[in-house]
Amino acid sequence: MDVQKIGALLKELRKQNNMTQEQLGEKVGVTNKTVSRWETGKYMPPIECLKLLSDIYQISINEILTGEKLNEEDYKEAAENNIVDTLEEIEAKEKKFENTMFIIMGITSLLAVTSMFLLPEGSGLAVVEKAKEILVVIFIWAMALISNTLSIITIISKKNK
Repeated sequence: MDVQKIGALLKELRKQNNMTQEQLGEKVGVTNKTVSRWETGKYMPPIECLKLLSDIYQISINEILTGEKLNEEDYKEAAENNIVDTLEEIEAKEKKFENTMFIIMGITSLLAVTSMFLLPEGSGLAVVEKAKEILVVIFIWAMALISNTLSIITIISKKNK
């Protein structure tokens, strides 16, 4: 999606309807600065705003996302392209999320192992202190296991949606 082109269309439609950015913002429920950001292509309107803009301007969301008014012939092709673009964006975001989760899993595992090596040697410790040390190690491993398990479950559930 060409956000600049979408912004230019939104600006053109607003002017055709003799509205200021502030007036449009009031109708849509956003500030005039937000409208300005849409029109300059800095931000994309969220879906609920796209629906309102579509109703206000009597234009399809497909046409807004394409950044131009479409004839019957071009409408279907533009819809297909918009769907593909949206799915590619979703896929890229999911991949980024998945990579972030794997990094978090790696960091928690590394912290668990590192903290075990930082514990004092048990040679001169009393039985109670040795037991505490063992409990700390078990606790750290359990936290890492739980964290990693939750991360994996989240990744798998995101993929299956």
